[in-house]
Amino acid sequence: MTGLKSMLVALGGNAILRHKERGTAEEQFQNIGETAKQMVGLIKDGYRIALTHGNGPQVGDILLKNEIAKATLPPMPLDVCGAESQGFIGYMLQQCIDVELKLAGFDIPTQTILTQTLVDKGDPAFEKPAKPIGPFYTAMEASKLREEKGWTVVNDSGRGYRRVVPSPRPIAMVEARAIKDLYDHGFIVIASGGGGIPVVSDKKGLLHGVEAVIDKDHSAAVFAKVIGAETLLILTDVERVALDYGRPNQQDISEMDVESAKRYMSDGHFAPGSMYPKVESAVQFVESGGKEAIITSIERCRDAAKGGAGTVIHG
Repeated sequence: MTGLKSMLVALGGNAILRHKERGTAEEQFQNIGETAKQMVGLIKDGYRIALTHGNGPQVGDILLKNEIAKATLPPMPLDVCGAESQGFIGYMLQQCIDVELKLAGFDIPTQTILTQTLVDKGDPAFEKPAKPIGPFYTAMEASKLREEKGWTVVNDSGRGYRRVVPSPRPIAMVEARAIKDLYDHGFIVIASGGGGIPVVSDKKGLLHGVEAVIDKDHSAAVFAKVIGAETLLILTDVERVALDYGRPNQQDISEMDVESAKRYMSDGHFAPGSMYPKVESAVQFVESGGKEAIITSIERCRDAAKGGAGTVIHG
């Protein structure tokens, strides 16, 4: 693997499930199959890659199944649901990437690592749950859930009531050593899906899962540092980061340094639940020693890695 450029690829939700799709296994395999072609294309271009991915719709479906079946089967807590989604998305990614590797004549092993992400139990996010998850409820159901389960359930933009959970910052990957060893031995490692399974450490150093959701892009910056990646490639559904996005004066950005990125974030150019965490993670990665971060679409990822598309963030 000497001479190859190291890269962590953070796959957005549309790499697995696209808008208005039902979420069938067939749909997700089809989407991941197309994504796998792009990933093997990056390998052809001289990159040694590792992967992470989102899991929002999949966890939402798992939670909905729990809700529908709760009279028959005991519902699982959120950390267990996150682990379940890591497993089946990792399986789909492994299988599709293996197919494309073989068709391209590569003999590269892939491995999914069920990943726990350490968070601080004193993180302020635990005092202010804000991340919506799972199905919608009526006002009466919401009141009952608050009373019986102690959940925080809020009105979600007038569409109904939804549970909200904390979104603490990732500190470290519990399985970092295994991930680094496999990556250094030539594996394509798939890890930290959905930001990882959030865990906290008690006074004895023992780990416990918590009801929370970790931003996938924030965890990607931690993952990239673990493997010593030169490039963090964040894939989303737009080709470039833009100022005044969606407005008549929208301005696409092909390149920005860390200071410019921080200024744009401070000026409110990026939506909190969308582009903001991506730019913030790119800045974190570069400031921690990474060479560059690139934000672009799946379709343009190879062009972006060569400097012909996307937004590059550098020091």
